Amino acid sequence: MCGIVGYIGDKKASDVIIKGLKRLEYRGYDSAGIAYQNGELQVKKGKGKVAKLEAMLDPNENATAGIGHTRWATHGEPNDVNSHPHTSTSQKIALVHNGIIENYGSLKKVLQNKGYEFYSETDTEVLAKLIESFLENGENEFKKAVQLALAQVEGTYGLAIIHADHPDIIIAARKGSPLLIGVGKNEMLVASDASAVAEYTDQVVYLEDGELAVIERDNYNVESSDSTSLIKEVHELAMSLDEIEKGGYPYFMLKEIFEQPKAIADCLRGRIDPEKGTVTLGGIADVMEKLAGAKRLVIAACGTSWHSGIVGEYLFESLVKIPVEVEYASELRYKEPLIGEGDVMIVISQSGETADTLAALRQAKENGALVLGVVNVVGSSIARETDAGVYIHAGPEIGVASTKAFTAQVTVLTLIAIMLAQYKKSISDEKAKKLISELALIPEKMQQVLDKSENLREVSNLFSYAPNFLYLGRSVSFPVALEGALKLKEISYIHAEGYPAAEMKHGPIALIDDMMPVVVIAGTNHTNDKMVSNIEEVRARKGRIIAIVTEGNAEVEDLSEFSFSVPDTEDELSPLLTVIPLQILSYNIAVNRGCDVDQPRNLAKSVTVE
Repeated sequence: MCGIVGYIGDKKASDVIIKGLKRLEYRGYDSAGIAYQNGELQVKKGKGKVAKLEAMLDPNENATAGIGHTRWATHGEPNDVNSHPHTSTSQKIALVHNGIIENYGSLKKVLQNKGYEFYSETDTEVLAKLIESFLENGENEFKKAVQLALAQVEGTYGLAIIHADHPDIIIAARKGSPLLIGVGKNEMLVASDASAVAEYTDQVVYLEDGELAVIERDNYNVESSDSTSLIKEVHELAMSLDEIEKGGYPYFMLKEIFEQPKAIADCLRGRIDPEKGTVTLGGIADVMEKLAGAKRLVIAACGTSWHSGIVGEYLFESLVKIPVEVEYASELRYKEPLIGEGDVMIVISQSGETADTLAALRQAKENGALVLGVVNVVGSSIARETDAGVYIHAGPEIGVASTKAFTAQVTVLTLIAIMLAQYKKSISDEKAKKLISELALIPEKMQQVLDKSENLREVSNLFSYAPNFLYLGRSVSFPVALEGALKLKEISYIHAEGYPAAEMKHGPIALIDDMMPVVVIAGTNHTNDKMVSNIEEVRARKGRIIAIVTEGNAEVEDLSEFSFSVPDTEDELSPLLTVIPLQILSYNIAVNRGCDVDQPRNLAKSVTVE
């Protein structure tokens, strides 16, 4: 969940690394640090954001090789000592690390018995000194010492390592934590995320688990765990520099909310034909027969992606008539799920690197299930390891609180459900064509919602300091309620819960009083009568009702203290519109409270540790 950047080339390394760390700060911002070769190894680090680190640097140094890190704490609280890079006792080795060394305690005891002293609470410092312990034998070169040390490590890592006596190389290694090499002209980069290298090259090499790379300014060599040299495919990055800049918006989150019409248009482009009423998804075309013959479908995801998976559950059961289970990937791997041949698993992840989702994927494949991926990042681990899949094409998402990825994930799940339903003939041609025609209109309808988003300002201001929120929805609006509550919690730090509206009577109703804002998502026509009843129950207890309704729903509007309407669409597609006001409401409240919207406390964008 942290960010790694390394550089070796002709440029001033610290400039490249600092710029890269700023692009990766959404992955972790507890502390930051840098190590570079300038006659001898120099290390600057400390608690705080990258801007604080930048102020520590000597503007006159001209080192052309170094490594940097921005941290999201796992072992040890955020402070100067626990910041990365960590160094060996001799101060000749410096390394940065993403992941968790699970056996660091036993390794630390062995090293302490040999006389090594430790100053931090981190697992990473153990690794730096473990590498040094092999070098002290006098017979092991730098690369060999790294290999010997990693052979003793249990856990996950993405590593970039430098040595004062080997100023012309960076060693990188991966196991369970993403890492790539940026291939430039007379320069090489290593990073945990492509956004850190996009300014300098569009050519990247993705490291796989167990691989180690020796990187020089004009060359790189990748080896497998048994030291076999590998020929790696060079991939072309799809992202542009403009996509990872704020573009005049105060926050990435706001930019990404307003990018949703374009993101969904890009997601749909070339995949639907409203005139013919067809869906074409090349990524799963070869597995349609297996998919259609599945006994059941299991969707595994975490966080916002789990919410999109619940929308998918409604879609697949309604349109495809197949039993669906939606699982937290973080729990799936520990419950001995009965997943095997004849089952299909869909794993959903914006980054394509979510550790728990990757583990669920691998478990399902080992058990013989067909595994499909719904991811955003091209070339990510999930994209490479699944049997088939569909990219959401939402473009880079930098804000920690996911917005456009959610709507793009829901769009892709809708496309898969329609395509599979047509293949199985479980829906009529008329129904399919209606859904496809409405999907084609969604970007325009999203823009209509955004064009009047200022109408949410008053309600945002009024409830910015409410201690609790309750979100209610039925059918496909229930996961929208969950997502709305999550967005508010993530960025404003207000306690919020999403509930199926009927479940309000089984507990949450006890909390409702005149201080409780209740957000009602009334976006589906077939549940409207029941939602009206739920609203009456809230009103009877003096709850403050904020309703998200489809245009023309006067009954709900009249019962609500505040309401915001979205264009009417098919019930199945309503989450694509009703979630946007909730994103904007959360954003406005967070800004009013003075919160850092893009970098909320204790959170990171890509959860690459368990």
